Amino acid sequence: METNPKNESQRLEALRSLNILDTLPEQEYDQITKLVASICDTPIALISLLDEDRQWFKSKIGVDYCETNKKYAFCNLAIQADDELMEVSDTRKDERFHENPLVNGKDQIIFYAGVPLRDKYGYALGTLCVLDHQPRTLSPQQREGILSLANQVIKLFELHAINRGLKKTQKQLKEKNAQLRNFAGVVSHDMKMPLANMIVTIDVLKAKYKGKLDEAGLDYLNNLKKSSFQLSDYISNILTHYESDSITNNEDALEKFDFHTLVEDIVEMLDIGDDCDITFPEDSDKIYTNRIALEQILLNLIGNSLKYNDKDKIEIHIDFRKEPHFYRFFVKDNGIGIPKDKQKEIFNLFSTAADNDRKGNKGNGIGLSTVKKMIHNLGGKISVNSVEGQETTFEFTIERTKKVN
Repeated sequence: METNPKNESQRLEALRSLNILDTLPEQEYDQITKLVASICDTPIALISLLDEDRQWFKSKIGVDYCETNKKYAFCNLAIQADDELMEVSDTRKDERFHENPLVNGKDQIIFYAGVPLRDKYGYALGTLCVLDHQPRTLSPQQREGILSLANQVIKLFELHAINRGLKKTQKQLKEKNAQLRNFAGVVSHDMKMPLANMIVTIDVLKAKYKGKLDEAGLDYLNNLKKSSFQLSDYISNILTHYESDSITNNEDALEKFDFHTLVEDIVEMLDIGDDCDITFPEDSDKIYTNRIALEQILLNLIGNSLKYNDKDKIEIHIDFRKEPHFYRFFVKDNGIGIPKDKQKEIFNLFSTAADNDRKGNKGNGIGLSTVKKMIHNLGGKISVNSVEGQETTFEFTIERTKKVN
C-alpha cells in the first residue's frame, strides 16, 4: 500500500518547516479530536502528520501509541486523494487494505474517514481522521462537522507558523538590541576619555596662550569647549539609556528611604540658584522602591523643568502620594510648555519638543525616552499635561514592591 504523492519532497519540506513534529500535546488540538470523535460517534480520532516513513499523531483519542509505520497508514492514501474527504465504510471489502495489519490484526480498523490538512500552498501535511472497529457511514451532518473541524486544525497550523516566526523575529531583535547596546556602551566609554582630554586641553590653551589670542580665537576655544560638553552630555545620556534595564532590574537597589531626603539630594546635585523655587510634598513619607532608578527619573524631569523655562522666576512643584498598588509622582513647572501635537512623541528616542533650552542649547531627545523606559520597567506609566507657554506637569507611577524580610 506504500505510495508517494506527487511533489513528495516539497510536501515534506513544507511539513518540516512547520516545526511541529514531535511537539508536546496541546489543548487546542486535543479539544478538536475530542469534538470530532463525539460528532462522528467513533472511538478513535486523530490529527496525524505524514513524515518520510512514519505517521505521527499531534493529537489522539482512542489509541495509546504516538506513531505508526507510514507504509500501513490510511492517511497516506487520504493525502493523495483529490477528494476533500476520504471515507472507507468497510476496509475488509477494499482491496487496498487486504494485507494491512491494522485491518487484519488485533486493532481491527474497519471504518476510516479522513480529511487532508492542506497548507496555503496546497501541500497535504496530514489528516484529521476518525476510525471505528465496525462498518459505518458518516451522515451529512457528520461530514460537515469533520470538514469544519479540519479547517480549524489548518488555522491552528497557520497560527503555529506565525507564532514561531514572531518568536524567531523577537529573538533576532533581542540579539540585535544587545549588540547595539554593547556597541553603544563600548563606543561611549571609549569616547568619554578623549573628550575629557579635549576639555582639559582647551583650558590649558586658554591659560597658556591667553595673551596671544584675540577675542575671536578665545571664542573659538569657548565654542569648542561648549560643544565638547554637549557631546559628553549626549554620550552620558546614551549610556544611561542603554544601561537603564540593568538599573531597574537590580534588586539590590531596592531600599526603604525618605522621599523628602531624596528630593533634597537631587536639588543639591542640580545646584539650583536663587531664580528657582521648588516646593516639596506636604507630608514626608517613607517609600520602598528602586532608589537609584527613581533618582535618575526625577533628576531628568526636574532638570528639564529648569532647562526648558523662560520665566524670570522658575517654579517647580513636586508632589507624591501612596496608592494601594502604586506610588504616584508629579513634577509641575511654569516653563515654556509642550505643543499639543508633540506631547505624545516626546517620549520617543531622539525626539525633542523645543528648539533650544534656557541657555540656548539644543536637547538630544534621549532623556524622556530613558525615563519612560525605566518607569515601564518599574511597572508604571508616565503621562504629560501641558499648556504651551504656561506650564507642564509630568505624572508617573511606580509599582509598589513588597519588602521581603
